[in-house]
Amino acid sequence: MDITKITGAQAVLESLVAENVDTIFGYPGGAIMPIYDALYDYSNVVNHILVRHEQGAIHAVQGYARTSGKVGMVFATSGPGATNLITGLADALIDSTPLVCITGQVASHLLGTDAFQETDVIGISMPVTKWNCQVTKAEDIPAAIAKAFYIAQTGRPGPVLIDITKDAQFGEMEFSYERCTKIRSYHPKPEVNKQAVEAAALLINQAKKPFLVIGQGIMLSNAEKELLQFAEKSGIPVASTLLGLGAFPNNHPKYVGFLGMHGDYAPNIKTNECDVLIAIGMRFDDRVTGDVSRYAKQAKVIHVDIDASEINKIIKADVPVHADAKDALQLLTELVSEKEHTAWLQEFKSAKEMEVRTLQESAALLQSEELKMDEVIKMVSKITNGEAVVVTDVGQHQMMTARYYQYNKTKSNITSGGLGTMGFALPAAIGAKFGAPEKTVVAIIGDGGFQMTLQELGTILQSKVDVKIIILNNRFLGMVRQWQQLFFEKRYSFTEMISPDFVTLAKAYDIEAAKIETRTDLEDALLKILNHKGSYLLEVMVAKEENVFPMVPTGASVSEIRLN
Repeated sequence: MDITKITGAQAVLESLVAENVDTIFGYPGGAIMPIYDALYDYSNVVNHILVRHEQGAIHAVQGYARTSGKVGMVFATSGPGATNLITGLADALIDSTPLVCITGQVASHLLGTDAFQETDVIGISMPVTKWNCQVTKAEDIPAAIAKAFYIAQTGRPGPVLIDITKDAQFGEMEFSYERCTKIRSYHPKPEVNKQAVEAAALLINQAKKPFLVIGQGIMLSNAEKELLQFAEKSGIPVASTLLGLGAFPNNHPKYVGFLGMHGDYAPNIKTNECDVLIAIGMRFDDRVTGDVSRYAKQAKVIHVDIDASEINKIIKADVPVHADAKDALQLLTELVSEKEHTAWLQEFKSAKEMEVRTLQESAALLQSEELKMDEVIKMVSKITNGEAVVVTDVGQHQMMTARYYQYNKTKSNITSGGLGTMGFALPAAIGAKFGAPEKTVVAIIGDGGFQMTLQELGTILQSKVDVKIIILNNRFLGMVRQWQQLFFEKRYSFTEMISPDFVTLAKAYDIEAAKIETRTDLEDALLKILNHKGSYLLEVMVAKEENVFPMVPTGASVSEIRLN
């Protein structure tokens, strides 16, 4: 291997090129300036996207990683630059998103002196990263980056952070790079216990009412094909968590809906009627389980997960399978009997029909001429044929999109799941487009969440990225208002929102924009935005006090899901 003497800053770029990094999201500053100076000479190799805020950078890189399947890359400076990443790091950790953040730091002799823009980013980020480290010597940079990429993308993926002091960036070293393939005591991919899989297959083959619930782990292990083969052979109904949407085609006859607090009626109530519950690549989040003491008590539980800490953490597994989803599904498919659970599937279908009928009756009683969020989502789904990458923010529009968009392609649902981060969608959509440039990327955002990161319209202006932005404006912080209506006697405390003229704002950033208020304008407006070349913002005025149903109230059992 050639040995060449270069600076630590150059070593950072050489290491990233060795890891096949093609896109970096970031924001320069004093403590990371040597790395940005080195980046000047790599502009033909690496595409750098200048965001307008570091939170925008990390949400953008989440979108990039989720659509591309690659490790995302972020640069930020020390102090406030680094602390502005923390929300996104927490979001990425809980949603298992692989990314590497490199932050600049003050010179090593200033550490601990409260120097200008110095913060203990290692201490602050430790709870919200899979791994982090601080580098104070140039020669340690390549090994740290190699380790970071290995940890970020193996096992259960997650974010890592490397904090590099300014003197380490300036220092010289003899550069060589070796990718990391092993770390002592870190075993990211467990060997499948064949006895556990055999025990699982035995339960499945004996089951009269088996039920399969899937999470994002299917996509993280690239097990979509194996899942399809397993479902078609076993005949088992399949339901998805929020982050699992897209792992199994929503138009497949075995797909029975979306689980959770605002999920579909059928999969929620049937959770407490199945005799075997097979959970793969999901973690039994409280939004899925409701009251844990009354969750699937009648069922034998099979839990397949690559993260051993998730097994038996929330729901006790009768058959725990600590394994990669792809490996486990391959073995399970060989062992399960070929069946058609026709009568059991019909129960889901009947429950779905009752849900649709009840929701239609409730809507008719309101007798409102105002546009509804579900109408918009259904129309977007129809026009895109369920094949767009859909990025949602957090709130009512997020749940409506999860319920009514028909996700037929993998890696097409980009949202903040575990942390529920408002402001996620706009920057994440920018990153998603860079991660999947051939796909149509649609950001569906509430009027509240949009205003948390709307400065990233400047990133769209500068990078000329093609993102379709649909703001569902109900003039409220809708989800909080819904809870205030249902559980706080309609005491709407600081949830009504006055917003700027979004159309004029978009045009200030050279983005085409329009606003609609009536049902008759909806289809033409959506066709225009989705066929437009370049970014486009459409503001859709929707009903002010529309609620998302079904709903499992906090503390209730999934069997107590409300339809109105």
